Amino acid sequence: MAKKQTAGRDRLGEFAPKFAQLNDDVLFGEVWSREEELSPKLRSMITIAALLSGGNFEQLESHLKLGKKHGITKEEITEMITHLAFYCGWPKAWSAFHLAKEIYQD
Repeated sequence: MAKKQTAGRDRLGEFAPKFAQLNDDVLFGEVWSREEELSPKLRSMITIAALLSGGNFEQLESHLKLGKKHGITKEEITEMITHLAFYCGWPKAWSAFHLAKEIYQD
């Protein structure tokens, strides 16, 4: 079962309470908790691919960390980014590798 998400409320709760509630309760509470339909690892892989393709590197960092917690190995993340480089852009892959290298340094 997915851990209860509070990042929305922690970071935006006072400024954008409805957005924070949707982030924590709907996206991470209802969607991410549907583990019978897609495993957390697969959801992380899909999310990482989507964020990389859109160039959303601020969010990519936290999802790389979450993906690692969900069992994405260093070998898998490097293969994912290499594969995505050809579909999403070489510079985006370079940026993603910079983040992944820091997260997977151990």
